[in-house]
Amino acid sequence: MYRLSIFLLLFGIWIIFSGLFDAFHTTLGLISAAFVTLISSEFFFADRSAGVGARIQQIIRLPIYLLWMLYQILLSNIHILKLALSPGDLEEVEPSLIRVKTNLKTDFGKWMLANSITLTPGTITIDIEGDELLIHSISKATSAGVEDDSMERKIAAIFERENS
Repeated sequence: MYRLSIFLLLFGIWIIFSGLFDAFHTTLGLISAAFVTLISSEFFFADRSAGVGARIQQIIRLPIYLLWMLYQILLSNIHILKLALSPGDLEEVEPSLIRVKTNLKTDFGKWMLANSITLTPGTITIDIEGDELLIHSISKATSAGVEDDSMERKIAAIFERENS
């Protein structure tokens, strides 16, 4: 039942975004959704004991996080633009590698955190080893942003259950 739900969700997304309903594209959508379900169904929603209410809360909280993330990306873009256009501020450019320990328990939560960091200009997640992320940061400000755990707390509020 779980794999069927994932398949239907992926196929529905395919139909919505493709907008093409001919036999060729629908068959491609079916094959693609089936393949992705086969190789990744253990990755999505690893905690299958969560009920419908918990899933609805996740669905509600995710867009709020994504809006916050877009705002963070905008702020970081402005910071990187300032660095690029202000040659006198080169002392603020301080590339560094940072190891950050995460309290997220699920692989999906860690994946979400790593990708959120990478999507934010000025930072790239290089590696995840257990509970540690290795991150490259271009300046002191982006380093401080990575070390702040607000992104991790927001992801935990969506995908990590308090009683686990």
